[in-house]
Amino acid sequence: MADPASITGRASIVDGDTIEIQGRRIRLNGVDAPETRQLCRDEKGATYRCGKTSADALDTFLASSRPTTCRILRHDRYRRLVGSCTRADGAEVAAWMVRNGHALDWPQYSRGAYAAEEAAAKKNRIGVWRGAFDPPWQWRKRSHR
Repeated sequence: MADPASITGRASIVDGDTIEIQGRRIRLNGVDAPETRQLCRDEKGATYRCGKTSADALDTFLASSRPTTCRILRHDRYRRLVGSCTRADGAEVAAWMVRNGHALDWPQYSRGAYAAEEAAAKKNRIGVWRGAFDPPWQWRKRSHR
């Protein structure tokens, strides 16, 4: 079956940068969120499950304006669909995740598309930027995932 150019429907959350619509997994293009098992430190140095926090934030954000539409751009190396997704109100999902510190701009894939959103989150110390964390791509490498 050929991949659709876009998919619209109620999104379920796989993790902080992957959703599922109509049984199809879609990776948000150009961003990387903390992994489900990843731990970060808050502003007081306490450990928290930043991957779960990221996924929960994505779920809440998408639930407030349904349905979600993803324009499919390509497949990643795991054969997942990669897309640019928006809520029913037109809000761009990846940009919101980065702007609110729940995901990072991934320049390797975004070409810096979300650099301004990341700089704002970092300056305002929100999301993962309120404390200490490893970028997800470094955490995965160290965790041998």
